[in-house]
Amino acid sequence: MTGKIKIVIAGIGGVGGYFGGLLARAYAGNDDIEVYFLARGKHLSAIQENGLKVIKGDINFTAKPFLATDDVNKIGAADFIIISTKNYDLAEILIQISPCVTEKTVILPLLNGVEAVEKIRTQFPHNLVPAGCAYIVSAIKNHGVIENMGNRQEIYFGLNQLTDERLILLEDLLKSAGIEACLSDEIAKLIWEKFIFLSCIATATSYLNKTVGELLQDHKTYLTNLIKEASAIAKAKKIEVDENTEEKALTHYAALPFTATSSMQRDFDDHKPQTELNSITGYMVKLGKQLSIATPNFEEAYLNLKDR
Repeated sequence: MTGKIKIVIAGIGGVGGYFGGLLARAYAGNDDIEVYFLARGKHLSAIQENGLKVIKGDINFTAKPFLATDDVNKIGAADFIIISTKNYDLAEILIQISPCVTEKTVILPLLNGVEAVEKIRTQFPHNLVPAGCAYIVSAIKNHGVIENMGNRQEIYFGLNQLTDERLILLEDLLKSAGIEACLSDEIAKLIWEKFIFLSCIATATSYLNKTVGELLQDHKTYLTNLIKEASAIAKAKKIEVDENTEEKALTHYAALPFTATSSMQRDFDDHKPQTELNSITGYMVKLGKQLSIATPNFEEAYLNLKDR
């Protein structure tokens, strides 16, 4: 890849805001690398006026991208587009970014769930679209402010049994910005491991309206049953998940703050018109039916949450 490198972060919520903030801070004033934020509304206005404030514990910084905008025509052709919207915004964002996509553009989804990569590949069949996932507990604290409340902030991405020099470059760009990034050629396993962790905690926190700490303290059996159902689905799909996935999941949850909540739970609490229920809990129920795997705990939660 020659010339100036353009990195677009599409969606400046908890995930895109934290990682995008690190990228913008690292490459501010760099003549060879430009970082763009694609955002909207009051959040965008605050970023345009004051930059993006990123908070993690006692550490905070303000990042100013090369440009924060809601007009992709001001960005032009992009080398890398990192999509970090909610699943329900994916169709809209794919239409929006189209003017930035050339045959050389790499599109990396960092969305909850496992369906996004195929949807993007269908819409952009001639582009390199690696699968990706992020481990992070972060959210918009206020307009123009992102807070990372957890102790993990990692990105995994790649292609199964394949690689590409552009992905090697992307890993280098991320790592050079202080991001814990890993390019993997076993990404399906990593994506599904993350989806098991995510789908169970998102479903349980939303259905029971409890924090992660409260779940582990008072509803551990219910959470464990969800993990068993999700693991059975992954195995039925011939995904080589670890035999100790249940133990790893519980260890992962235990490392989160006691008061941590899930993104889906927060959307329900905020009475958002859209949530990721169908792409997370509903997707597990749908797969269970397709694969003849019983998912009574996912089904109960899905039917309850669907009517909220």
